[in-house]
Amino acid sequence: MITMKFGGSSVANADRIKHVASIIKAYRDEKPVVILSAMGETTDFLLDAADEAVKGNVDIKNVATLHLDTIKVLEIDGECVNGLLNELNQLLTGISMIRELTKRTRDYLVSFGERLSVRIMASYLEKIGIPATFYDSWDIGIVSDSNFMSAELLDEVWTNIPNHLNPYKEGISNSIPIVTGFIAKDKDGNITTLGRGGSDLSATIIGAAMNVDEIQTWKDVDGIMTTDPRDCKDAKPVPEVTYEEAQELAMFGAQVLHPRSMIPCRKTGTPVRVKNSYDITSPGSIIVEKHISHVAPVCAITSIKHITLIDIISSRMLGAAGFLAHVFNNFLKWNISIDVIATSEVSVSLTVNTKNDLSGLIKDLEQVSDVNIHNAKSIVTIICDVKHSSAILASGFAALADEGINVQMISQGASKVNISIIVDDDECDRTVRILHKAFFS
Repeated sequence: MITMKFGGSSVANADRIKHVASIIKAYRDEKPVVILSAMGETTDFLLDAADEAVKGNVDIKNVATLHLDTIKVLEIDGECVNGLLNELNQLLTGISMIRELTKRTRDYLVSFGERLSVRIMASYLEKIGIPATFYDSWDIGIVSDSNFMSAELLDEVWTNIPNHLNPYKEGISNSIPIVTGFIAKDKDGNITTLGRGGSDLSATIIGAAMNVDEIQTWKDVDGIMTTDPRDCKDAKPVPEVTYEEAQELAMFGAQVLHPRSMIPCRKTGTPVRVKNSYDITSPGSIIVEKHISHVAPVCAITSIKHITLIDIISSRMLGAAGFLAHVFNNFLKWNISIDVIATSEVSVSLTVNTKNDLSGLIKDLEQVSDVNIHNAKSIVTIICDVKHSSAILASGFAALADEGINVQMISQGASKVNISIIVDDDECDRTVRILHKAFFS
């Protein structure tokens, strides 16, 4: 048994749905459970419709046109979505009357994307002779807390999911389950969304709970790459990474599974494979607890642009206890997350998202520190085995020095699988290419 997760771009239109259906058909003998996101831009269309409804205008044209046109091309019965489109229209009418969109209502609204998607896919699979049944996630026991827009799954999902899907696993039913990603219901029956990485989390919790042979997530590249192929034409697939390496890659900009989605599969040791939907014969990249085969010291290079570097220096607190506590308590007070950090006794250099409003934080820090803000910076992260950090840094810094790149900060992660450096935004892409050439050519 396997789980197969397809994102919104994979089911963006009728042609892509046909292609995904052909992939599902090819894996039919492995008893797949399929998890789908909303079609293409559906979520954006829904949120735009909500904005209009708050202004008093009810318009589901974009959502309806996309799905009804898709149904027409696929030549399936529109009844599979008509009920949901009517329900969506009623919801938007209610929003337009009260001129308000709560978090709970927003989650209800956004859920229509995934719910429409699974109904269309199941209907098309049935049309081409493959038995399939759509499920809203709560139909197979996926239940969450009531933290709308960023809900957490409850522990009971570990028993609920097998109770619902074991008949399929054991061969009592041969109808392929097509399940909504990203959404759940709380104990009161309210629809919730699982926040960032929610669709990945849906796939991994189902796969882990069912103890599947493999959790597959399908993308448009040959698995996990040594760096972004759009920026570096020499990027190549990475056959194997650990859960920890994959988490670090995702944290620092790579399009891999969201870190929180790794939690269920790490609990059970279930392997995750990143596959290419345009080349199903490619083995892709496998994510495992520990490396199975010999690997190079450097796994991959990734980057995040447009971050802010903050230098905090306090000679007044030289030798005094509590300097770091003061710094971190202020970040907690202003709810600002830190990406990477380097410290000494009286100084701290760290990076944060540029979108944060730093005015209050800086005012508080300046009570005991000199604070310098540097914008337009980038984090370039080397995912590696830091047991070889001296050799990695030597060759990497030598290559950067030869090209005149000035590194402004370095941080070796506590995870022992990453080394991050800070450079100017306009040097980021070139830095990645130089390091990639140094480590992979």
